[in-house]
Amino acid sequence: PNCSILAAEDNDGNYMLLKVFLRQYKLTRVVNGAEAVELASHNKYDVIIMDLKMPIMDGLEATAEIRKFDRTTPIIALTANAFASDKEAAMKVGCTDFLSKPFGRNELIAVLNLAK
Repeated sequence: PNCSILAAEDNDGNYMLLKVFLRQYKLTRVVNGAEAVELASHNKYDVIIMDLKMPIMDGLEATAEIRKFDRTTPIIALTANAFASDKEAAMKVGCTDFLSKPFGRNELIAVLNLAK
């Protein structure tokens, strides 16, 4: 319950789903990768949930930027693309796990538990 999560998700519906699934956690939302980098550079989060397709700066670029100053915070990639190449690209830039949309609450919680 004391887990602090940064959720980078530009889609309101997807964010509302995260909010419902993670209601017991402290959740902070940003809507693009540039905001994710900015908040991650000034705050400590237990986990970052990173949508890969966002405006201004996508999740891959944001993850790569965050990894320049933070090598330890788990970053979970979220995407509607479930291709092996998408997972490979996410892991290559520094994501610690990968979850394709749509996903269920139990699946999300299991990934979070592995990340911590």
